[in-house]
Amino acid sequence: MTHTRISRGRTFTGAAALALCSLLPAAHAQKSYAVETKWTIGGEGGWDYLTMDAPAHRLYVTHGPKVEVLDTTTGKVVGQLTGYKSTHGVALDPDGRFGYVSDGAGNAVYVFDRATLANVATIPAGTNPDGILFEPKTKTVWAFNGRSKNVTVIDTKTRTVVATIALPGKPEFPQADGTGMIYDNIEDKNEIVRLDANTLKLTGEWPLTGCESPSGMAIDITGHKLYSVCDGKKMAVTDYAAGKLLGLAEVGDGPDAAGFDAKTGLAFSSNGEGTLTVVNTKAKNFPAVETVKTVLGARTMAFDESTGRIYLAAAIMGPKPAPSAANPRGRAAALPGSFMVVVVGKQ
Repeated sequence: MTHTRISRGRTFTGAAALALCSLLPAAHAQKSYAVETKWTIGGEGGWDYLTMDAPAHRLYVTHGPKVEVLDTTTGKVVGQLTGYKSTHGVALDPDGRFGYVSDGAGNAVYVFDRATLANVATIPAGTNPDGILFEPKTKTVWAFNGRSKNVTVIDTKTRTVVATIALPGKPEFPQADGTGMIYDNIEDKNEIVRLDANTLKLTGEWPLTGCESPSGMAIDITGHKLYSVCDGKKMAVTDYAAGKLLGLAEVGDGPDAAGFDAKTGLAFSSNGEGTLTVVNTKAKNFPAVETVKTVLGARTMAFDESTGRIYLAAAIMGPKPAPSAANPRGRAAALPGSFMVVVVGKQ
């Protein structure tokens, strides 16, 4: 919240007082973001993508070998998707009937019924399917395979693989623009690729100069922009109609996911350092207008377009161990039972 401070003992002229009064409504009308609550889920295992189903008020949270399903009106777990080895992402059809889970260790995509949360089909994918999306024009599901560096395209009517498209490097988060075009970050090449769902071909590659290891991506369909978060505390802004990098915004350290609010023109970066960066995409040079303290390690997120809320996955981390043969980077482990969803909203 922006506050206007008035020094004691200073006399204002009538014009100055009027000018100050004209500023106060705008200052007090401005809303900032803050953590509203934390929903404890518990259990053990790592996590990856979160997927929001706004019409159904459901949040899908990948969590180790299962997917937690939360009711966003109550914060309660209403079910689980199970039977997997290592979950990464969830894609949803626009009809509210079926969902698709990428099982990285299982090298497969599972189809589930959203009413019963039962698995109804298993479709083989490439090696370590990670990012996944539903392309609405062609009614296909695209599973981006991290280790085999390709994408598996699935016809949702027949539930069969119709294409496997080679990629120039390791894919990360994908987005679709609704016209049949799909965009994906290539992490080890520092670039974006464009794929045509109509022809099942790769049709463009654009460098992200100044963006190291792009991971999470958000899309502004009306403005034809992509927001890719990168190592080095950057968010790359790309005009996907022109295939041109427009600039780099400053964000927090260790970002892994991004979001975009079409109503406000704000983009979000969830950062492993325990912050959420809010970026004004309508302003010159894309300034960061707010940094919200969240929870250490809360680097993946989903944006709820119906409420403007942001949901982040996190856990309370134990002490950082010394590097060892089993844990060469000395990564801290999450404390058992501490897994949670952090809810951020406007105040």
